[in-house]
Amino acid sequence: MPLCGLLPYTVGTMPFPGFNDGGVIEAVAVTADLGVPTEWYGDPYEGELSVDVYQTETELVVVSTVAGVKPDELEVTLNRDVVTIRGRRDRTHEVPKEDYFYQECYWGAFSRSIVLPVEVQPAGVHASLKNGVLTVVLPKAAPAPAVSVPVTPEGY
Repeated sequence: MPLCGLLPYTVGTMPFPGFNDGGVIEAVAVTADLGVPTEWYGDPYEGELSVDVYQTETELVVVSTVAGVKPDELEVTLNRDVVTIRGRRDRTHEVPKEDYFYQECYWGAFSRSIVLPVEVQPAGVHASLKNGVLTVVLPKAAPAPAVSVPVTPEGY
């Protein structure tokens, strides 16, 4: 069974001489269904953001490029150990398919969920958008002390 039969996928086009009638080859981008509602912005599928995730001594930092998206078109949520970024990038004008030489930009709804490698303090999380770069800062939680659990005999 082909991989795209197992997972939701989106189809985009990329002109390439000699393929299909109009010289267009179909490109398929496969994204796993992680149980995220795909109707968030009304699109059946969402593009996936590229992210950088790194740590400092006191914080986790998630950085992603979201050019063309306004702050009120973004949603950042934290649910236990997963941070999710969602948004939508709309075309500013329509171009007929046959007039494209390259069509690589993603338009439509997008999201990305990241499992965090350490616990964070939800109250201190903040996000900012500057020059098309989204930065989400998540303060690390203080490590919980180890607890000794006594073992009691039963039925001896």
